[in-house]
Amino acid sequence: MSSAIFPWNSTATSSRAHAESVLSWTVPAPRLYGGPVTGIADFAAEASPWSPREAELLAATLQLLQQHGYERLTVDAVAATAKASKATVYRRWPSKGELVLAAFIEGCRQAAVVPDTGSLRGDLLGLGEAITEHATRHSATIRAVMVEVSRDAALREAMQHQFLDQRKALIDLVLRHAVERGEIDAAAVSEELWDLLPGYLIFRSIVPNRPLTAHTVQALVDNVIIPSLTRPIG
Repeated sequence: MSSAIFPWNSTATSSRAHAESVLSWTVPAPRLYGGPVTGIADFAAEASPWSPREAELLAATLQLLQQHGYERLTVDAVAATAKASKATVYRRWPSKGELVLAAFIEGCRQAAVVPDTGSLRGDLLGLGEAITEHATRHSATIRAVMVEVSRDAALREAMQHQFLDQRKALIDLVLRHAVERGEIDAAAVSEELWDLLPGYLIFRSIVPNRPLTAHTVQALVDNVIIPSLTRPIG
């Protein structure tokens, strides 16, 4: 079994050693946007990288984004909703773009739970449905974040380490479990597959007039991802 994608041998690694390996894996991230992302099954169960007061400000930001959208969001409104001063907000997040990105990433962290259905298909469907629900609910925020990230190198770095690597870690765990159960060969996994499920669903969430449905997730899993993972390995 190839170790090019997964740096471990599923037949020789005990469950305890695997858990220790996963728990010890971290992705460095700029402190400005919170702590590092760790590759554990339930990201929401981790200690929050934010203080309770910071978490309140981020929750208020997400709430106002859903109510009013990015353009109408103001730091004044965030501060008033969270009963804080504008100085408190700006001291932590010097720009509106940084505040919105941090709020979006924290919302994703809280919602990031790897399903454990006992099968690759069940896990992929569960993960896809969770991504669909979250991306659909926050589609306007995703569009705004993409614009801000395109303008700022620091935001792009934060997006990579705090969001994209988090998504990759979730998919990685689902695929690791499938390899351990003997459903797929590690050699069938490629870097491109890590991006396929969340990438396509997030893309569809921001495309007008093409709403995501449960059928979208099922078609992607059954017609694209699973056939790619179960193809004969030459």
